[in-house]
Amino acid sequence: MTRINDRIRAPKVRVVLATGEQLGVMTSREALAKAQSLGLDLVEIAGQVDPPVCKIVDYGKYKYEQAKLKKQKSKSSTRMKEVKFRVGTGQHDYNIKLGRAEGFLEGNHKCRFVLQFRGRENAHKDLGFVVLNRIIEDLKSMAQVDQAPRLNGRAVAMILSPLPAHQRKRKFHLFHGELMEEDDFDDDETHAEDPDDDFVPDEMTDEVSEAASDPSAVEKEEVPQA
Repeated sequence: MTRINDRIRAPKVRVVLATGEQLGVMTSREALAKAQSLGLDLVEIAGQVDPPVCKIVDYGKYKYEQAKLKKQKSKSSTRMKEVKFRVGTGQHDYNIKLGRAEGFLEGNHKCRFVLQFRGRENAHKDLGFVVLNRIIEDLKSMAQVDQAPRLNGRAVAMILSPLPAHQRKRKFHLFHGELMEEDDFDDDETHAEDPDDDFVPDEMTDEVSEAASDPSAVEKEEVPQA
């Protein structure tokens, strides 16, 4: 609780004007009289020191500025943001996600990057490290590695922290707005149980495409004569 005017109990205080000019140490009564003569308030700003430091200011204005400062400090406090990837994340989506990550870093937030595997991808977890190391390289003008990529169950994760503001240089921009949410892994367990449900070999796909484009390429089955 901030003490003001006659609520200040210390016998002596060190007085400072709103301009920063120091008036020195004096009794609380003298300090209050000085503040009243200027039409201002005597506000204790450092009660833990001996003698306490008091400032002669407009208390209403002082209170408003302190609240504004506290709000700005709260906004600028570091938070942990998360950006999720998959092994098959396309180039367009990759660019948008990194643009979003750059926005977090620009706001002085740390970023946790997670790449989760599903189904057959669990047999090739080295690909996750390839993607995360690519992210490190692409964001080197915005961030530094706070926690190196490491495997945790069915996911690889790392944490990047922002570089000092004067060293940051953005590379990715969100020209097309935010990407639709595709980061939910609610159906991962289903894919993990039967990883080959939707798997079609590349060779099969090529053969089907060729047959569809050239009907003569499909051999007709001979029907025996009656």
